Order: sequence, then C-alpha cells, then structure tokens
Amino acid sequence: MRQAESVDARCLLDLRLGAAFTRMQTLALQRQIAQLQDQSLISYGPCQFPTLGFVVSRYEQVQAFVPEQFWYLNLEYAPNQQKPEETTEFTWKRGRLFDQQVLATIYEYVLESTEAVVTKVTKKNVKKWKPLPLTTVELQKAGSRLLKMTPKKILDVAEKLYQEGYLSYPRTETDQFDPQFDHNHFVSKQVVDPNWGAFAASLQNGGFTVPRRGKKNDQAHPPIHPIAHAGNLVGDEKRVYEFVTRRYLASCSKDAEGFETTVDVEYGGEEFYATGLIVLARNYLDVYPYDKWGDKPLPDFQEGQRFPPDRCDAKDGQTTQPNLLTEADLVGLMDKNGIG
Repeated sequence: MRQAESVDARCLLDLRLGAAFTRMQTLALQRQIAQLQDQSLISYGPCQFPTLGFVVSRYEQVQAFVPEQFWYLNLEYAPNQQKPEETTEFTWKRGRLFDQQVLATIYEYVLESTEAVVTKVTKKNVKKWKPLPLTTVELQKAGSRLLKMTPKKILDVAEKLYQEGYLSYPRTETDQFDPQFDHNHFVSKQVVDPNWGAFAASLQNGGFTVPRRGKKNDQAHPPIHPIAHAGNLVGDEKRVYEFVTRRYLASCSKDAEGFETTVDVEYGGEEFYATGLIVLARNYLDVYPYDKWGDKPLPDFQEGQRFPPDRCDAKDGQTTQPNLLTEADLVGLMDKNGIG
C-alpha cells in the first residue's frame, strides 16, 4: 500500500512541478527572447531538465577538451616470422609518459640490451560471467548498442510482443528470478527453434544452471523473458524477440570458462607484460553472440627464459576527447541517478 501511495505522490509532484515551472518559464522567456514569442509552451519536466543537463555537461567537456601528446614503448616477439599472427605484443607497465625527453632517455638505455628475460609466468582459470536477467533499462541500452535501435523504439517493439503473447511484461526493474520460477517450462518452448533449439535442448539435458541474481527487485514483475515460441516474426520484432530469447537462454546456461596466462618480462631495466587466453568451454557464448571472448594464445614462456625481442619501438599518441552521449549512455545515467 505504501508503495502505491509513493507512486501516486510522485505522479502528483511531477504534474504540479511541471505545470508550475512550465508556466513560469514560458512567460519569463517569451518576454526576454523574441524568437520564443510564437511558442505556446516551453515545457519543463522534473526528468527532462536533469537529463538535458547530462547532455549539456558532456557537450561542454567535448568542447573544452585539449588533446595531449604522449609517448610509450612497444615490445614484440615473433618466434615464427612466417606467421605474423603468432607475434606476441608486450605492454609497457609504465603505460605512457607525457615527457618526450624522458621517454627518449629510457628508450636509449633499453636499446642497449640484447635480450629480454621472463621474470614471472602466472596461469589461472578464469570465467566470463553469463549475463544477468534482463531489465527494461538493460533492454534499452542493449537495443541502442547492439541492435542499433532507439531506446523508445525497442521498448515499443517489446510492448507489442508482450501484447501478442510472446514476451513477458517489458517494464521491469527486476534482475533476479524468483527461486520458484519454472525455467524448464519456458526453456522447453524454445526447443523447436531452428537457430537456438539445440541449445535449449542442451539446457534440459544437464546444461541448465540457475540464473545469476542481480541487486534489483521491484516486487512487481519478473525479468523480461520469452513466454512463447515465435517462428514467424520479421523485421524489428524478430530482432528484439531473438535478443530477449538468446539473453534468457544465456542466463540459464553456465559461465564461459577459460585459462589465462600472464607473462612478465624485463628488458633494459623496463617491465613489460602480455596476457593470453585459451577458451576451454564457451557455454553461454554458444547462444549469445553479442558477447565476444576468443582465444589469444601465447608461446610457452618459462620463468628465467631469455629471448631477443624482434622489435622495441618508441611510439606516440594523443589523448582522445570523450564521446558525446549515446542514447544508451543517457538511459544508463538516468537509471543510475534515479530519473524516469
């Protein structure tokens, strides 16, 4: 009951603030700016203005940005000259320097060395976490970033799919399923699909794991998930349905598993490192192509091993200005600040 009353209070405040400030700024600005005199209303909203503030703030950051030049060292080892794809590129642990003279002094000293030595080899099992159950905000952000659709468009499509009985209610802040949720019922509906049906069947045959539990629960609706198979959709409806379904199946799968190797080397008194990865089990990645995680093999380095680097270059670059906000960025900022 208290939650319902808080929603009612929020609606009332939004209405009163919007009406009062819209009238005030319309009258005030029309008197001061001739171009606005033909405007019947200059709208104000408690969500509009702080959201606009995010856009303006980032724009001002971009306009005020002044690039800075920096310099860094790059070390390469190519054991097989016939296969350049097997070249190992080491990253300088200092990162970068903003003083060219200091970099030149370090570089000159480094080049006096003829061999690099492996100081440490670290090997460990790693995981790439499967995605959390899907909320409205994450659906909008993903739609903008992955499907190249506006947040409004993807939500409109999702609501249409909900009305047609294909998706659950798409307006939810919940990113955790109830422990009693019947996942098998919904997974079984996807077994007939020609694209991800085999994966859905594998979940029923031992591949299922309980979805991760996020930190949000609006106590009203479950995370967005498919509730019926849809094999005759086209266009944006097909793309949105496919994303939601693949996301749901991925959340019911296992984390991807890999084996990571980090090699630290010392060359000319400077420290460098390279990181390699071997994917051992793709698991959820088999149904969720939106995440990328691939093999990056390294030679079998041993601690104490010495080798002559094939290249050690001094390179330069420039700091880059921040990007203007995308719609996905804006939706994320609104959610983070409790707007909307």
